[in-house]
Amino acid sequence: MDGNKHPTYKALSHYTIIWLLVCFDLPTDTKIQRRNAAIFRKNLLKDGFSMMQFSVYIQHCATHESMDVHIQIVRTMIPPEGLVSIIRITDKQFGDTITLCGRKSVPPPTTYTQLELF
Repeated sequence: MDGNKHPTYKALSHYTIIWLLVCFDLPTDTKIQRRNAAIFRKNLLKDGFSMMQFSVYIQHCATHESMDVHIQIVRTMIPPEGLVSIIRITDKQFGDTITLCGRKSVPPPTTYTQLELF
């Protein structure tokens, strides 16, 4: 530790922190398809994703290893039918997101916690 009593830590950067966006279009014509879509949404929430829009869920990943784990989990949850896309963007890019609301008075979306310490 070069005479230092404290270990060195790699600083988190807006360019290394990743946000995962899971976007999906799942069929809901039959009762089984609606059930599969609901299970998929619930499983995303169980894995720590937050709903950004009805078919867009987001997850903050502090490391690339964490990102890889969540991508693998989503792969295992995909229903038999439908389209699921995973988009990876940096924290800096996510911070530049522009959210527009309709003309009616609607409360702004909830803010997302970028880093939780536990």
